[in-house]
Amino acid sequence: MPPLVKKYPDCVMDLIIRTLILGVTVSSAQAGETALGSKQLSVGQLEKRLAEIDQQLNHLCPISLRSGVGAVGSRSAVGEEETRSEWFQIDLSEPASIDRVVLVPTIWRDTKTGFRADGFPLDFRVVVGAAGDSGATVVASYTANDGLLPRVAPLVVPFPSTVASWVRIEASRLSPRLWDSRYVLQLSEVMIFSGRENIALHQNVRASSGQGIPGDSRNKQFLVDGFIPYLMDASEGEKSIAFVRQSESLAQPKFSIDLGLAQPLSSIHLHAVDLSDTVPQAYADGYGMPRHLLLEGANRSDYSDAVRLLEFESSEISDFGPIIMRRFPETRCQYVRLTALDPDVAIDNHARVPRIGFAEIELFAKGKNVARGVPFRATPMDANPNRPLRAITDGRNFYGKILPVRDWMNDLALRHDLETERPLVIAELNRRYSRQSSLLSLMTWLAALAVIGIGVTILIDRIIRMRQMANMKERFAADLHDELGANLHVIGLLGDLAQAAVDSPEKLKGLHQRIRVMTERSGTAVQNCTNILEAKELYQDLYQDMQRTTQRIMADLDGSLTLQGSEEHLQRLKLRTRADLFLFYKECLVNISRHSGATQFSALLEIDTAALSLTVSDNGQGLDDASKNNVPPSLLRRARLLGANVTATSLESGGTHIALNLLTRRFGRRR
Repeated sequence: MPPLVKKYPDCVMDLIIRTLILGVTVSSAQAGETALGSKQLSVGQLEKRLAEIDQQLNHLCPISLRSGVGAVGSRSAVGEEETRSEWFQIDLSEPASIDRVVLVPTIWRDTKTGFRADGFPLDFRVVVGAAGDSGATVVASYTANDGLLPRVAPLVVPFPSTVASWVRIEASRLSPRLWDSRYVLQLSEVMIFSGRENIALHQNVRASSGQGIPGDSRNKQFLVDGFIPYLMDASEGEKSIAFVRQSESLAQPKFSIDLGLAQPLSSIHLHAVDLSDTVPQAYADGYGMPRHLLLEGANRSDYSDAVRLLEFESSEISDFGPIIMRRFPETRCQYVRLTALDPDVAIDNHARVPRIGFAEIELFAKGKNVARGVPFRATPMDANPNRPLRAITDGRNFYGKILPVRDWMNDLALRHDLETERPLVIAELNRRYSRQSSLLSLMTWLAALAVIGIGVTILIDRIIRMRQMANMKERFAADLHDELGANLHVIGLLGDLAQAAVDSPEKLKGLHQRIRVMTERSGTAVQNCTNILEAKELYQDLYQDMQRTTQRIMADLDGSLTLQGSEEHLQRLKLRTRADLFLFYKECLVNISRHSGATQFSALLEIDTAALSLTVSDNGQGLDDASKNNVPPSLLRRARLLGANVTATSLESGGTHIALNLLTRRFGRRR
């Protein structure tokens, strides 16, 4: 997939670069904004963004730093004040429509952190204007909060197309240089683009201070010499071995090209033979580059109408670099000839032998290289298949494809922004992954606890059900014993009375009627023995039911049931409590009638809003032991179902005293 900045038209590409560089440049403040923006993205979106960043980085130019010796740009006067005004101004030869300024930092080798920008301003603005000082426009402004540092990449400053005759970089807050921590404004190069052409090349430069001295590697004019601290490394395309010749016959070699039709040429780029494949370089910069060359253009093949386009003569090491960029007045010509008036020389067996070499020669018309793919002819020149002449215009260097300078700067700036954003995205992803891991661990524990809880719940439910079944069996047995047993005992007593009343028809008839009633009641009890509460006609009037039962069972004994308290309190008891209380009382009467041999009895039922007590006494044979353990089992079982306390004691006068006590608040019916 081609790089992002190369797959769109120029207008779209400029918009993308502007957005990324002005809007996505990460800083201490912007890092917070980016981190905040990352927090609003889902994990899938963050992973997608990381994949997009990695994909773009695979196609962007790496920041490959050059080595060797050469100009390093310009700097202001050095001082102790951080906040002071310093500026560089580039005066254009004529007004032009510009839309981009590129600031290339001076690079320092830091032994602790590696390479970094040195003396790059913290607070500054970019101002453009027409002739004179009137009509100046601030097209960009930056502060330390924009976090441009640390960086080694160029800063691309895009802005709407503006006609200007000068551009000024005004710094109001400086950063310390790493050498001695003193404050300085320092830049390697300033590029000003009109379309795809850097029109700042070799223009006049003014500075607030620090003019430089002859022979120094820092000079204000070095801001626009075209030499930058990077190697053209597009990271794509196959490499090309540079053209090089060395021969005594190369006194003044000539290179000529036929462009096919007249072109409005305005600049040339001479790519030097690549020397940075070793560290340090094996040769000084300018290997094979002529010390004096002449560039001519013509519209006739015999060059009879040739005009001089450019004459280049070097005198210092700072005149050489990986790419020599020169502009000249726009001239329409079809034929171009380059003459090496003074070729480079090599020492061979103590003899000076001329040599010449280029990695690429680019001729630009309206910002486009019109020489690419068009072969040069050279005279005098012998053929060398290892370093062919066609390498001069194949559009490739030792590292691959040669890019337009504007695209090259965009790639480096975009790489800086993406490499700054990438660790923030990774950090947020790691935070999310850690959070997910914690949540997963928590969910695992919760799931385990849920499983344990479900198991415990099932176990408890099973225990409860078993207890309920046991209680049901116990209650079923108690109900059968207390209700049916008592009824059968009453029927038996009534049968005995009926047998004794054979000679009294009227009395016998009444006894038969009572037997019939008890038989029907027993049948109803049997139908509802699984849940006596379903017998809705039972225990509606507890006290009256207890009185009737007393009359049936204790017909042959003297005694009565007495109520102390309001019957209303009895009605407020739950139906289950009333049923259990009735059956307890009934069982007491059956026990007296069946086992005690008593002739008298008494029963007292006391109730109020808080408690209930039932006492039943007789004058029978009493108990062998007055302890609680001698309470008849049937009474203990019914008391347990009631949740009440029961005691049984023997009276001094003879007989038994049964006492039942419970709190009615627990068993009251909700209103």
